[in-house]
Amino acid sequence: MSLSEQKTELKKMNVPFFKASISEEEEQACTNVLRSGWLTTGKETHEFEKEFAQKINSPFALAVNSNTSGMILAMEALGVKPGKAVITTPYTFVSTAASARHLGADVYFADIEKENYSIDPEKIEEILKSPHGKNVAAIVPVHIAGNVCNMKHIMELAEKYNVKVIEDCAHSFPSKTSLGFAGTIGDAGVFSFYATKTITCGEGGMVCVKDKKTAERILQMRLHGMNRDAWDRYTSNKASWEYDIVASGFKSNLPDILSAIARVQLKKADILDAKRKVHVKKYNDAFSKMDFVKIPPTSEGDACHLYILRLDLLKLKCTRNEFASMLQEMGIGISVHFIPLFHFSYWKKLYPDFTKEKFPEAEKKFQESISIPLWPDMTEEMTKYVIQAVKEIGEKYHA
Repeated sequence: MSLSEQKTELKKMNVPFFKASISEEEEQACTNVLRSGWLTTGKETHEFEKEFAQKINSPFALAVNSNTSGMILAMEALGVKPGKAVITTPYTFVSTAASARHLGADVYFADIEKENYSIDPEKIEEILKSPHGKNVAAIVPVHIAGNVCNMKHIMELAEKYNVKVIEDCAHSFPSKTSLGFAGTIGDAGVFSFYATKTITCGEGGMVCVKDKKTAERILQMRLHGMNRDAWDRYTSNKASWEYDIVASGFKSNLPDILSAIARVQLKKADILDAKRKVHVKKYNDAFSKMDFVKIPPTSEGDACHLYILRLDLLKLKCTRNEFASMLQEMGIGISVHFIPLFHFSYWKKLYPDFTKEKFPEAEKKFQESISIPLWPDMTEEMTKYVIQAVKEIGEKYHA
């Protein structure tokens, strides 16, 4: 009998991989914007920027329509262009590296650390010391699942080799370290408010920067290179048709209707994070007693965006894919974070020497990892069911 045909002893229960925590407050915020007559970027977005900047102690916060748009804007403002390159990890969502390619820059990849999913500073320095190092404009660390990279070491490298640091903070609001909040340590930090993130407005992002000149460049480039946004043009005493185009910009602004949702979510951010951490503790307590799984690496202050469960495949008579399929058959939503970029045809064609053999830690983690349900409004019964399902499968297929 194949693994897919095996029957579970647990009473089946449906546990989605994720469900956003949305209440009447978010609904009312949307209604207020709809009734205001102003739907695009305006007062709500400007207030959201101020509130977000205050929350994480950032000098400047600029709202955008996605993390990807934010990454492109931050990279462009900090000198990523044709003839230049960024260093990032292959263990990330494709947009991190693709953002550099959209600007005509190259991407150099550094493997992740052995004990976690974070980019390895030692591997970063190997690239910076190589002939390729002279082309590097920025290091782009990715704070996977809310676990912040070794930013102290990365910032030391940036200073030593005179390169910028752009933090990919898609997973890491509101992660905080001894150096400050994630997204405020480097030259720029880019957040995501996609549907599954720690706060959400469906789609959206925020770019946080320290430098006024960088902020001004991003502000211009996020809306066609205009020197005035629509809110200014249509609410100012100046003629609304007067503006200048100072560069060939993008269309990356966040509309008020989404900002209104995000403002409500931001007010509840600490509550939502605390709810996630209740489930994380239950997972950690249970899984730490099972020898065929490893709990995710975390530090105090990390946000809990994902719960990435690592299988010890030496102690199991099944693969990660088979284990994941059995969880799905039991009604449990799962995902895999991430498929390393060297598995994708675009990157393999672009860089023929970009192979899994050169990134053993990224490949190993990929083969071992499953992301299991983690969201604020999960019930205690759901958490227990996921734990019992993992336990049952692990015990049944223990080597």
